[in-house]
Formats: sequence, structure tokens, C-alpha cells
Amino acid sequence: MIELHPEILSKQGKKEFAVLPYEEYESLLEWLADIEDLLELRRAKQKEQDAPTMSLEEVKKLLGQLA
Repeated sequence: MIELHPEILSKQGKKEFAVLPYEEYESLLEWLADIEDLLELRRAKQKEQDAPTMSLEEVKKLLGQLA
């Protein structure tokens, strides 16, 4: 997990902004991109869950017949 060190800025006693060191900001963006990729992969796997499949041996036989 990313360790963050935000500086909280307030306006009239109400928390308004969180400022991060730039390196932490970049790490957070990378982490979010990785999470998005993982979610996309999970959706793709779920979508293709019932798709027909072929074993490697079946593919080899098919390709051998085509050659």
C-alpha cells in the first residue's frame, strides 16, 4: 500500500484540499491505473467465461491439417 503524507488545507475551518508530495501523487496515479487494469481484466474474463475453448493438442492438430 502507498504511504501518503498529505498536507490538509482549510478554509474558514473547513477542510478544503489535500496536497501531496509529487512523488506520492505519481505513485497514487500508477496504483490507480493498475487497479483499473485489474478491473478491466476481471470484466473481460467474466465476459468470456462461457466462450468455447480448445486445448493445445486440438490447436496443433488443426494447424497440422491446415499446413
